[in-house]
Amino acid sequence: MTGAPDTVGTPRPVVHLEGSPGLGAAFARALVPSRAKRARLPEHELTIHDFSQDRSRLAAYSRVCGFTLRDAVPPTWIHVLTFPLHVHLLGDADSTIRLAGAVHTSNTMTLHRPVLADEALDLTVHAEGLRPHRRGALVDLVGRAEVDGETVWSGVSTYLAQGMKAPGEPEQVERPSWEAVTPQARWRLSGDLGRRYRAVSGDPNPIHTNRVAAKAFGFPRPIIHGMWTHARALAALEGRLPERFAAGVDFVKPVLLPGTIGFHASTVDGGIVADVTNRDGSKPHLRMRIEET
Repeated sequence: MTGAPDTVGTPRPVVHLEGSPGLGAAFARALVPSRAKRARLPEHELTIHDFSQDRSRLAAYSRVCGFTLRDAVPPTWIHVLTFPLHVHLLGDADSTIRLAGAVHTSNTMTLHRPVLADEALDLTVHAEGLRPHRRGALVDLVGRAEVDGETVWSGVSTYLAQGMKAPGEPEQVERPSWEAVTPQARWRLSGDLGRRYRAVSGDPNPIHTNRVAAKAFGFPRPIIHGMWTHARALAALEGRLPERFAAGVDFVKPVLLPGTIGFHASTVDGGIVADVTNRDGSKPHLRMRIEET
């Protein structure tokens, strides 16, 4: 499992926001391709203090993703709360990477302790880890949620900016081998799932809801958000998850809408391995490992 990068060093400049930034205009800007070919990141971090969670929105999110509504929130919900900061940060004039069109390749999050729905959160996001990839440049969006100065959640979202350049030589990373599995469950995904997840997550990327936009990015029809797939896999394990854990996922292949996907999980030394697959389990869409912390 990929861990969070080491962020110890010179403190970053901090930009405080009064509330969660709107995504409509930010995503419209993000859809405009950058003319620069060399990847550059903002050096500052964004933060929101005393962010109050919307319980009705949380309930709707839980229904769409398959979670049981509880006092403690799913860790993927906190990612949803930090996502507007991802878009806002990469939409900054100091950034040549645009989140729209970038590929979400992997995600790691750690729930340091249960987070309650009525707790106000301090949310922070910064970008780091710019490095070359054979198809472009990789960047990590590092998020943190605190309550009264205590870190309760942390996460790293890794994106691939295709066609961009970063200093250095790409690392040769071998993808773990795959053996077909027999799904323990199958989920039928409706054609409107992208719209329903958009309504609860706020992610307005049109490749999830619009066939024309999806085709423009190389997909035959809309694809479901990778973070829905991540959340749905966690929801399937709800009764088996410890109070404190780290979950790391690799997004292997997009899931087209509508469609049917499979799910398989097994216990291994130190944790749980779970996979979201195609209908018959012969190919993976998402691979996840969960470890107690």
